[in-house]
Parts: sequence; structure tokens; C-alpha cells
Amino acid sequence: MAISDEDIQKVREAVDLVALFGERVPVRQRGRDYWCCCPFHNEKTPSCKIDPARQVWHCFGCGEGGDAFGFVMKMDDVSFPDAVRTLADRYRIDIADDGKGRVSTSRKARLRDVCAETCAFYHAQLMRGKSPDADAARAYLSGRGLGGRVPATWTLGFAPGRGALVRHLRAKGFTHDEMVEANVAVKRDNGSVSDRFYNRVMFPIRDPQGECIAFGGRVIGEGEPKYLNSQETPLFHKSSVLYGLDKAKASMTTSGTAIIVEGYTDVIALHESGIGNAVATLGTALTLQHIRIISRHASKRIVYLFDGDAAGQRAADRALGFIDESMTPEAGKARIELCAVTLPDDLDPADFVAQRGADALRALVQDAKPLIAYGIDRRLAVHDLESPEGRTRAMADALSVLAPIKGSMLAKDYAVQLAGRLRMREQDALDALAALAVPRVYDRQDASRQNQQAAAPEDAVALSSAERSRRRFERRFVSLLAQNPSLALRHADSLAQTQWHDATNGQLAECLLSTLESNPAATAAEIVARASQMAPRAAGAMTSAATAEGEDLESTVRFLVEELEIGDMESTLVGMNAQLKSDSALSPEEREMVFAAIVDLQKAVAAKRAAHKPVVQ
Repeated sequence: MAISDEDIQKVREAVDLVALFGERVPVRQRGRDYWCCCPFHNEKTPSCKIDPARQVWHCFGCGEGGDAFGFVMKMDDVSFPDAVRTLADRYRIDIADDGKGRVSTSRKARLRDVCAETCAFYHAQLMRGKSPDADAARAYLSGRGLGGRVPATWTLGFAPGRGALVRHLRAKGFTHDEMVEANVAVKRDNGSVSDRFYNRVMFPIRDPQGECIAFGGRVIGEGEPKYLNSQETPLFHKSSVLYGLDKAKASMTTSGTAIIVEGYTDVIALHESGIGNAVATLGTALTLQHIRIISRHASKRIVYLFDGDAAGQRAADRALGFIDESMTPEAGKARIELCAVTLPDDLDPADFVAQRGADALRALVQDAKPLIAYGIDRRLAVHDLESPEGRTRAMADALSVLAPIKGSMLAKDYAVQLAGRLRMREQDALDALAALAVPRVYDRQDASRQNQQAAAPEDAVALSSAERSRRRFERRFVSLLAQNPSLALRHADSLAQTQWHDATNGQLAECLLSTLESNPAATAAEIVARASQMAPRAAGAMTSAATAEGEDLESTVRFLVEELEIGDMESTLVGMNAQLKSDSALSPEEREMVFAAIVDLQKAVAAKRAAHKPVVQ
């Protein structure tokens, strides 16, 4: 059945329209009305009026207007019923729904109560606990610079385990099923229920309205996994939740800028140092859904702050996958300015502000480069730019960053700049850009696109035999590592650096890396389950690699890594040969340099291929 008019009215009466707008843009009162810059078009002078008495709004600049439901529909790009459900859930109003597998608002409210009571319990254990473990939790936080008033400000906690939480929640009237569904407890094989988190410092995870919906825990002392997050629940979906957004959104709205970091303590450290627009992802790589959510509050820039360590650099490599048309001037009002910066000296944000201060971090953020320029610089940094051969390879590698936007004027401008940096002809760079294949876009947040791709894979007949072999090697590589997480940890750099010909394989690799980064002790089943949420056919792809009895998997994986590296070198050769054949504007000296680079690379490929032998069991 449809949502009743009575329920719709109940929700409408509960909504504070001024507060709803205030989460996105600064709002100022003039008389009995409120005014703001319209969140749906760019303007400097407020032309959007909010009438709190009538609970309606209108923009005199672009003509948009409506009530609270219309605002949510346009802002979140959802249908009217979904807008009603969103607001009912936010204001905890129970409504009759159509029963299509949705969790009722009353049930969600009950789960929120479980999380709220759990949060209060953990906080009390941290602030007043008398055990040596509680002392260790307080000492850990103080050692990280998170003592004093910080635990109270962020409602940090301590999970003692040993069934203490389950007993407490039972005394408060909650059932075992409610605890398990909220994922604060787990059911054992024998039917008993125990605390999910044990001997951990606890970080409550909140929705944008500030209500606790999940938890993250950091083990005290040694132990694995070091960080443990709540699993997916009716309240908590990792791909659309950001730690600290409830506290950061006002600063994002005022400054127009958001800072993305990698951990809870980084967010807290930045906020406590006066940088209040920082948020973090939760055990997953940054997603397009995250970017869409952040861009509702940060209208100017999103700055991705990468740690200087190896894990941070792998995250930086994966972030280049977000380069698409939304970053070009052709995107118009929908343009997203995504920037990036790597912290120096292997520091994380918390350590950086502790050692060098908030102003130093603000300066880094201010100077952050657009993600496209950042990606080009990363590609150039690995090549010898003093030799003609190195510059030729650098050109091909750097231009690949521009492939997703090759038709944009922005890409052409970058290509011209690149030619200048590498002392090459501008037209050569533009021709090479035009010859690039546009990678297939794979949007994990678009379910219809996922299903379409799963049902209709690329036409293998259109691919060459070499290309089909390449993609089979890619798939086997990802699948073997997914089924053997310990191998994946050892070969994480190869996973991050491989130039994937099949975008789906690249997405599976990203899923594998993000799972292991959030939980190095993840099992193969957990990895496959995470991938299954990404695409319907992902589980089959992740488990497709068969192995022979007694097979030396380490040797097999090394063989696959070498095969993919050789393939990348051969792809570079193809591009260089194409340049030599098609570019009649090259001078004799330039042609000789390109030819010499080709010869050197051919020798390197031949030597690598000669040493590259199939694994014999």
C-alpha cells in the first residue's frame, strides 16, 4: 500500500525546513522569513526565501521551490515516497509502508535506541571504569593527544567485552535479536549471544543528524584486526557514511571545502586543532556516493589528504579512478573540484598537526592540486625525465590519466602543458591523447548500471587474442589473491599499481585492497561478501580461479605479476610504434630518439620475457 496522506502530514508537520536548509547552506533571518544562497545554482547574493510558518521555500534566482519533500527530492535525487521515508526516519516518525522488504521506521528507531544506549555504556566505561583495561584505554587516548575534554566531546568509549554490554542492554529491556541486528552483539554457533567488541577504544559512528548508528573499535595493545567496524545494518551502510560529518557539515558549508582523511583519530585531531571540515571513510575506499554526499555541503572543493606511508600511496593510486567528466568545465553546475595532497615524511594527519601545527596543514590544503594534476605528477615521478627514452615513457603514462576526459578542453590543455614539461611537440601530445581508448566507467553506486554490466559483459569477439589473454591473467590474479588473503597482503603494491585493461577487474582489486586495509585479518568469505555488495557477479569472479592440488601459489602469483608487468611494457611499445608510424612531423633527430627508446624497451621486454617461465608443478 502507498504511504497514507495522514502519515505524510505527520512527517511534514515534524520537519524544520530552516534546519534542513541550514545543513547545506548558511541561513540568515530577515523579519519572519529566512534567506540563503540557493543550493541548486551558483549565486553570491541570497535569493532563496524560506517561510517557516508555511514550511515552503522559493528561489527567485532559478525559480525552484516547494516544501520539505521537494527539497529532499531535488537534493538527494529521490522519488517522493523515498523523500517521505527519509524525513520520517530522520524525525523518528512511524509510518505505514508498502512492505517491499523495507525496515519499518519503528524498528529502525528501536535499533537507534540500542546504539544510543550502547554508546552511553561504552562512554561510562571509559570515563569511570576501574579496571586495568579501562586505565589502558585512557592511557592510549592520552598518548594520542586525545585526553582531557576530547572523550566527552566525541563520546569516546571503552568496550570491556565479557558479556558486559549484553547484560547491560538486557537490563534496559532490549532483546538479543535487537542487539544482533544493531551489530553490537553476535550470536554464537551454540545460540548464545556475546559482545561484538572486546577490549577496544570505541568511536561512535553517527549519521549526519548526529545520532549514533554504528561503532568503530581500536584494539588496545597488540592484536588483529587493529581496527574493527560495525558490519552493515539497516542503519549503517559504509559506502554512504562518513565519520565526523555531523560535526563537519557546518564548517564545510561555511568554507565550501571538505577534507577527507583515512582514520577516526585523524578527524578528531584536525577538529580539535580548529580544522572542523574533516571527515573520514569507514573501512572502505572513497566512493562516488561519498563524493556526492560531501558535495551537498562543500560547494567549492573536496581535498583528499593521503598519508605518506605505503597504504596512503595505494589509496592515492586508486583515487585516480575518480577522474571523469564531472571534473571538467563541460560539467557546468555539476562540476566537482576534487583535489589531493600527500603528507610529507610518512606522517598521518594527526601526527602532522601535532608536530607542525594546524596552520601548516591549512597551507597544504590550500595548495592541494586538482586530482588530475596530482595524478600526472605521480606518473611523471617514476620516470627518468632527463633521457629521451624516459620522457617518451613518461608521456604515455601521464596521458593515461587524461583518458577518461580525453574529449574535454581541460584534457587538451593538460596535454599541451605536459608536452612543455617533457620538451616535446604539443601536437604529438594532442595526437597521442586523441588515440587513447576511454576506459569503461564503472560506478559502484549505480545499481542499474551494475546489473546491466553483469548481464551483458563486453563482447569478447571484439577483443584480440592477446587482449583476452591479458584479461584472463588479470582475473586469475585478483581471484587467487581474494581466495588467499595472506598472499594479497604481500602483493598489495602490485594490486594497486597494475594498469587494469578490464575495469571490473580493477574494481574487484580495489574492493580487495580496501577490505584488507580495514581488516588485515579478513577471511576469503568476508572479501567475497564485500565484493558481492559491489556487483551481483562479483562473487563468481572472485572465486573463479581454480588451483591444482599442491600448487605453489606464491610462485603462481609471482608469475602472474610478471606477466602483467610485461603486458604493460608491451602496451607502451605499441603506443610508441604508433607514434613513430603516424607522426610525420617528427624531425629526423626526434625519430631517431623515439626509435632508440623503442629498441631499448624491446630489449627490456625480451630480457624479462626470457626470464619469465611458466610455473611447473
